[in-house]
Amino acid sequence: MAEQSAIMLNAWLFPSNIRHQAIFKVFEALPPHQSVLLVNDHDPKPLFYQLDAEQPGKYRHTAVDSPSPDRFHVIVTREVLAGEIPMA
Repeated sequence: MAEQSAIMLNAWLFPSNIRHQAIFKVFEALPPHQSVLLVNDHDPKPLFYQLDAEQPGKYRHTAVDSPSPDRFHVIVTREVLAGEIPMA
């Protein structure tokens, strides 16, 4: 079962020249163990390649069923890294 998220981020609404930067800012603001539902108009693989290369292990991303073929839904969860004190 997919994790539930209180935050939905409609990524396609950001201008393309700042899209990744804006999305990363949202991810960085997540407390450990919290999730965001990323909704995009194309497969966000390049975003996750960049995220995994720049911040390995910091986030988990899981694709979930989307309501239409022109939308991609991915749950992104902030992980707790070694030595990090998780919030209650």
